[in-house]
Amino acid sequence: MKITAAVLRDPAGPPALEETELAEPRADEVLVRVVAAGICHTDLVAMAGHDPALPPLVPGHEGAGVVEAVGEDVEAVQPGDHVVISFGWCGLCPACCQGRMAYCANLVALNYTGLRLDGSTAMTRDGAPIRGHFFGQSSWATHSLTTERNVVRVPQEVPFEYLAPLGCGVQTGAGAVLNVLRPRRGSTIAVHGTGGVGLAAVMAAGIAGCSRIVAVDPDPRRRKLAEALGATDLVDPAEGDPAKTIVELTGGGVEHAVECVGRPEAVRAAVASLAAPGMCVTVGFRGGANPVELDQTMLMMGRGIRGSIEGDAIPQRFVPRLIEHHLAGDLPVERLVRTYSFADVNEAIAAARTGEAVKPVLVLP
Repeated sequence: MKITAAVLRDPAGPPALEETELAEPRADEVLVRVVAAGICHTDLVAMAGHDPALPPLVPGHEGAGVVEAVGEDVEAVQPGDHVVISFGWCGLCPACCQGRMAYCANLVALNYTGLRLDGSTAMTRDGAPIRGHFFGQSSWATHSLTTERNVVRVPQEVPFEYLAPLGCGVQTGAGAVLNVLRPRRGSTIAVHGTGGVGLAAVMAAGIAGCSRIVAVDPDPRRRKLAEALGATDLVDPAEGDPAKTIVELTGGGVEHAVECVGRPEAVRAAVASLAAPGMCVTVGFRGGANPVELDQTMLMMGRGIRGSIEGDAIPQRFVPRLIEHHLAGDLPVERLVRTYSFADVNEAIAAARTGEAVKPVLVLP
């Protein structure tokens, strides 16, 4: 079938809308008419050439839409279902069998190459292949050919533009709190970096019942939004050592920290802001190797750090949980979203890069 996709052909340039061809679904595949697709930092990293996905590539990994067709082996969804499209996992490796899909042995091949696991692609133009399986979906397109494992059936009353960010950004930030840290009610937490992922962590900390939620960000607009979403304390890292400020604010440091920037100085500050014992989860993605030097004595005193991908989530279980919180008013994703028409994809990308929009979401015709 003929579709329209935002194709990146040169990392130095912007993607352009092109007419491409998409193959019929295989036995385990699902054809989704994309209605909304978020723009995430990982898309920007991939577009800069830091991922193994080489041009020509269609980015996009926060899709939401309507199922149009399914392969003969698909049982989880049927045509007409509304779905969120999330990351890919194989379902066969030890990690998947243990319910740790975010650490699938085939994570890179299924998500970052833009290809199917067998190295093929369903998207072409004039017979030339286009990598159309970024995170198993390449959702910056009018249609996505994904798999049964990527899709989550969702209620039809939730607008697609609010559903799309649940596939990655919101799942990552909220999952870092609710799935990884699991703070007790009344505990303290600091969120370093309050973009879409960090603000999801702030909201999740409120859901968990944290009594002190410290938001760290140099952008006054982000700090103001963090406060509106539940942050109790705001820290501008430009005004001094944020770790020292947090320790002074809380009388000794916080029990939990979520680091959403990925820069070494931010990681060090997040660990240093902890009380002992305390745990930091780092989710900031820079692309490629990212060495960070930490004080081992500080770790010996009971502070810890670990990484997390996609909030350690099983999307089929966690996305419905996030939707329940959204419908209850505890996860107001709409406060993060700014919508753009598909034709304005490059305006949306620019807004993501400059921070003008917290979570740009493309709305497709």
